Amino acid sequence: MNAEEQLELIKRNTEEIITEEELLNKIKRSIEQKKLLRCKLGFDPSAPDLHLGHAVVLNKIRDFQVLGHHVTIILGDFTGRIGDPTGRSETRKQLTEEEVKANSLTYQEQLFKILDPDKTEVVYNSSWLSKMDFAAVIELAGKYTVARMLEREDFSKRYREGHAIGVHEFFYPLMQGYDSIVLEADVEFGATEQKFNLLMGRHLQKEYGYEPQVALMTPVLTGIDGRQKMSKSLGNYIGINEPPGEIFGKAMSIPDNLMIDYFKLTTRLEQEEISRIQSELESGTSHPRDIKMRLARELVKIYHGENKAREAEENFTNVFQRRQIPENVPQVKLPGDLEGKSVNVWKLLALAGLASSNSEARRLVKQGGVKVNSEKVLDFDSEVSATEGLLLQVGRRKFATITFSE
Repeated sequence: MNAEEQLELIKRNTEEIITEEELLNKIKRSIEQKKLLRCKLGFDPSAPDLHLGHAVVLNKIRDFQVLGHHVTIILGDFTGRIGDPTGRSETRKQLTEEEVKANSLTYQEQLFKILDPDKTEVVYNSSWLSKMDFAAVIELAGKYTVARMLEREDFSKRYREGHAIGVHEFFYPLMQGYDSIVLEADVEFGATEQKFNLLMGRHLQKEYGYEPQVALMTPVLTGIDGRQKMSKSLGNYIGINEPPGEIFGKAMSIPDNLMIDYFKLTTRLEQEEISRIQSELESGTSHPRDIKMRLARELVKIYHGENKAREAEENFTNVFQRRQIPENVPQVKLPGDLEGKSVNVWKLLALAGLASSNSEARRLVKQGGVKVNSEKVLDFDSEVSATEGLLLQVGRRKFATITFSE
């Protein structure tokens, strides 16, 4: 592709580029000099799992890989110990080095479900940030002012409302920006909410005498609740490492008005195919349910392959459309001394892992979302005989059969 064609591909599903002219010039120069662009994307391993919200920007950086450019993923094992203050109303709890390292290992496995491992460099920013002496830290801090930091919306809001701001939090964007200096990044990627941090990289590169990077921002993905951004803490996420059935089932709960956004931002379908799907949806020639099943199938295919996608669709159809029990219901082994005894249903749910705690199990029973052997449990105090093969069901997607340890 020539420079203009590359730019058109890059702009697709991109929210903002600062600046587009600079990016075009960098692409032209890379073609003329046969020198790849250095593309940077950072992740703080603050939690063990990635979700589709992370996949939006990963899909965009994958476009750069397809165009042949060099991609570096920074796992922020050093910055992650502070935590990104973006969107926070209070200081984050700092993670331990052990927590960050454990999360980093899971990230690498998940990243390569989207990116080409042969074309991806993975680095840890502790390899340079941990070696900075105090003089270098003071020099870095001198490149930005407190007044400019307080222009940042989350900091200014906390300051106005009298909420504490740790001095160490000011160092987070400085450290992320310093990563761009070390890597001599040409382009840095992030969601629109990362704009302050990305622009910090541009600022610091100028301050240290480097050509400033281009800041490329992707949209923030709305979660499956249809209201707030996708977040594991909000429970409105689809994890890219979740089982096929869970991905498929969650995708089927996406609001109809968000389906096209999900097709654009989270699948690998060509733009022409997505436009055709959108036309069928808007004209009513295809039922929204069928289109959503296509979306769910595409998502499972990306992370688990074609065969698992077909299996997930068949199981979903059996459970939800035909109201059947799925094949291969997980077996849960309970203590042998419970066998044959009368046990509260909510206690069985908690023991079987279908609820995270006794209190959640009680709430699920009260809400009427629990079945035992396909019969809805109506009484909160219901007890059942704990027998081999007892089928437990929570909501529409969670099943378990009981077995016992000897």
